[in-house]
Amino acid sequence: MELQKRMRIYELGSLPPFLLVFAGRIVAVDHRWNQHGLGGDNFWGLCRALHPGPVSLLHWSGKGKPWVRLDAGRPCPVDALWAPYDLLEPVFHIES
Repeated sequence: MELQKRMRIYELGSLPPFLLVFAGRIVAVDHRWNQHGLGGDNFWGLCRALHPGPVSLLHWSGKGKPWVRLDAGRPCPVDALWAPYDLLEPVFHIES
């Protein structure tokens, strides 16, 4: 982490340090628990839908953060799930 602080050696957020800490002692999390990828397709900028069935955690991974898309007036449908928790902006409603 000291080296990362001085010069950027990775660009993947918190994943590399976590992989080092857990040293391979990890298991996959079922998609019903962790709805990842809501940040969309980083290459094409596409919206993604929720997995079918129950979900416990919504994760806007990637560059498509809901607060950025809502502020730009170009939200994905799932961004309406995040909008009520925005403490800096009024609640944004997406027309269905």
